[in-house]
Amino acid sequence: MEVNEIVNAFIGTNNYKLTPITDGLINTTYLLEDQDQEKKFILQKINSHVFKQPEVIVNNHLMINEMLRTNDYHFQIIEPIPSLDHKLLVEDVNGQPWRMLSFIENSVTFLTVPSLQTAFEAAKTFSCFLATVNTEKLPAIEDSLPNFLNFEKRITDYKTALKDAQPHLKENAKAEIELTNQLLSLPDQWIHMEKNNQIPKRIIHADVKISNILFDQNHKPLAVIDLDTMMMAPVLYDFGTMIQSYTNTTKEDDGKAVNNFNPEMYKVVKEGFLFYLKEKLTPEESENLDYAAQVAIYIQELRFLTDYLNGSTYYSITHSEHNLDRTKNQLELLKGLREYLGANEFESRRA
Repeated sequence: MEVNEIVNAFIGTNNYKLTPITDGLINTTYLLEDQDQEKKFILQKINSHVFKQPEVIVNNHLMINEMLRTNDYHFQIIEPIPSLDHKLLVEDVNGQPWRMLSFIENSVTFLTVPSLQTAFEAAKTFSCFLATVNTEKLPAIEDSLPNFLNFEKRITDYKTALKDAQPHLKENAKAEIELTNQLLSLPDQWIHMEKNNQIPKRIIHADVKISNILFDQNHKPLAVIDLDTMMMAPVLYDFGTMIQSYTNTTKEDDGKAVNNFNPEMYKVVKEGFLFYLKEKLTPEESENLDYAAQVAIYIQELRFLTDYLNGSTYYSITHSEHNLDRTKNQLELLKGLREYLGANEFESRRA
């Protein structure tokens, strides 16, 4: 058994228990219980189709952990665990990379935000994490997902998908395409600021959903997890995706959602995000937080629509209109946010 060989490479025993953890969308993850030592670990197969240089993930993780340890970080740190022959990555018979990480006992995760207070604590925790790693001297963090935040490429990919899409897909998404095209210039200001170095590149987490924080039984944060997407980019992206993730009152694929933006959630997430970062942000960053939230939602909507027009080849789907439902949901969320911010020129024309 392939997994058995990997387990033995890390803990050297057949006396163990493996339990799949199915929350993640990219890597294959297990809770590994070493029953000889009575210890628990996280065992993970890295998706090398997404992360084409898994060693970059490992190196970034080590550098980030060193910064956390030496800069008075308030939370627990997830440690990479080497194999018995001192490797942090072990390849299976198919050449796929595996790693082992420390496990925090009595921790829980949430797939959706359970309360305003928990949202505030989560945003505050990410704020502490980002403030801690963004010191004056930044380490040489590499990009584990090249072009992930290349918004010009995202727009080009959308235009190509729209041009090449099957007629019935374009017809099905006619209203969503019209709305998307109305806002196609929304990311322009972001792109301009980046090109002209008006907003700094910082170390960002890039996947700040609430499920990437471990909480204790009383909903107090314990640790930030999943450092795979760490990269150098505008920290505005982390704020924007936090808003995209936390303020949605419905499931992301609920295509019939109406009024799914929660303004109270927006307020507490913004307050939490600024808790440790307020003094670190430049005036340009502070002034563009509300704008960044709009761009993050729009880019996610654009990605769902692009995949739908491409025949749904990237995101996993359970039905043919799944990505279109996701697109509709994000457009409704963006509409609610823009109305809350006073950008009332955005009007839904869907029937």
